[in-house]
Amino acid sequence: MTVHSVSDVTRYIKSMFEGEAILSDILIRGELSNFKRYPSGHCYFTLKDAAASMKCVMFNGYARNLRFTPENGMQVIVGGNISVYERDGAYQLYATSINVEGAGMLALAFEQLKEKLRAEGLFDEAHKKPLPRFPKRIGIVTSEAGAVLRDIYKVSKRRWNGVRLVLHPVLVQGTEAAGQIAAAIRFFNEKYPVDVLIVGRGGGSAEDLWAFNEEPVVRAIYASRIPVISAVGHETDTTLADFAADRRAATPSQAAEFAVPDGAEIARQIAGLSTRLDTARKRHLVQAQMRLQTLHEHPWRRNPKLLLARYMQRTDRMTQRLLDAADRRRSDLRHRLELALRRLELLNPVQLLYRGFSIVEKDGKTVSRAKELSPGDAVCITFADGKVSAVVADGAKEAQHGA
Repeated sequence: MTVHSVSDVTRYIKSMFEGEAILSDILIRGELSNFKRYPSGHCYFTLKDAAASMKCVMFNGYARNLRFTPENGMQVIVGGNISVYERDGAYQLYATSINVEGAGMLALAFEQLKEKLRAEGLFDEAHKKPLPRFPKRIGIVTSEAGAVLRDIYKVSKRRWNGVRLVLHPVLVQGTEAAGQIAAAIRFFNEKYPVDVLIVGRGGGSAEDLWAFNEEPVVRAIYASRIPVISAVGHETDTTLADFAADRRAATPSQAAEFAVPDGAEIARQIAGLSTRLDTARKRHLVQAQMRLQTLHEHPWRRNPKLLLARYMQRTDRMTQRLLDAADRRRSDLRHRLELALRRLELLNPVQLLYRGFSIVEKDGKTVSRAKELSPGDAVCITFADGKVSAVVADGAKEAQHGA
C-alpha cells in the first residue's frame, strides 16, 4: 500500500471539491456569526443553522462591493464556492456575495447608512444653506440622455430665460455612478463655481436609484459649499441624497422651479409695486396740496406779524416777570440795609453821650471803674458837646446800695 503525505491527501480532497460543479457556484442559506472585517478588508465569518456550521471568507475584492454592514444574527444567503484551506485541512466557503434574506438587502443597507450619517450630523437642518434668489448659473449633475435634462432646461428657460445652465454629465446608475456623481459635485465646488447645483435623475427601481444612496455621494453633497437641490426619481422616491441636500425636489421639473425665479410672477410683483408706488405718490401729492392750501388760507399770510405775536407776548410776560423780581429784590435789600443801619446807630457811643453819659480817659485809655483812679490823677472827660480836663480829688468809694 502506498503511503501519502498530508499535503498530497489535502490537495486530492481539494481537487475533489473543486471538481464538483455544484460546489463551484453555490448559494447557501444560514445565520451569520463571528463576523469580523480585518484592516486588509477581508471578512471572516461563520455560517450556521440548527445542525451545522461552516467557516467562510470573503476577500476584499468582493467585500468592498457590499451595500450593507453584515451583523451577527442576520439570516443571509451567501454565494460563492467551497474549497479546502490546505494549511488547516478544513473546507470553507469562499464567498463572493452576501444578501439579506427577508426585508431585503437594499432596505437594510439604506437604514444602516442612514443612521450612521444621521449620527454624524450630515442631515442636520442647521447645515442647510439657503438657495440664491436670482442665480446666474446653475450646475446640473445628471445623465446627458433622458428626459431629466430636457425637463430642467424647459422649465428653467420658461421661468427665467437669462439663466445659464451648465451640465456635467454622469452615469446615474451602475457601479461607477456614485464615484462620477461625487466627482461632479466636487468639480463645481473646486473648478467651476455656480450659484446652485441640481443633482438627480428620473424615476426607477430602488436598484436604479441606489447610486444616490452611496456614501461618497451623500458626503459630497454635505461638503458642497454650493447649495444643492436633490431631484432623484419621482415624488414617492426618497434617497439619502435627499436628506443631505439643502432642498429636496419631488421631480427634476420641481427642482428647476426651486432654483429659478418665475419671471412672470416677478413681473406681476413689479407691476403691483409700481401701482402701489404710483398710488402712494398721488396720495402724498394730494396731501401736500391740501397742506399748502391750508397754509395759503391762514390769517398770518396776510399779516406775517401774527407769526410772531405769540412769541412777542411771551417775551413781554417774561420781561415783566424779570422786572417785578428785580423790584422785589431791591426792596428786600433796602429793608435789610435800613435794619443794619439802625442797629449800628444804637451801638454808636456818641448817642450814649447825648443821653447824659460821659467818657473818662486816663493817659489816653478809657476808665471803666472808679478803683482805677487815685487822688491827684489827671483825667479827660468827654461830654456830648466837648471835653474837659480834671484832677481826681478823693479816692474811690464803694458804691452804696439801699437795702
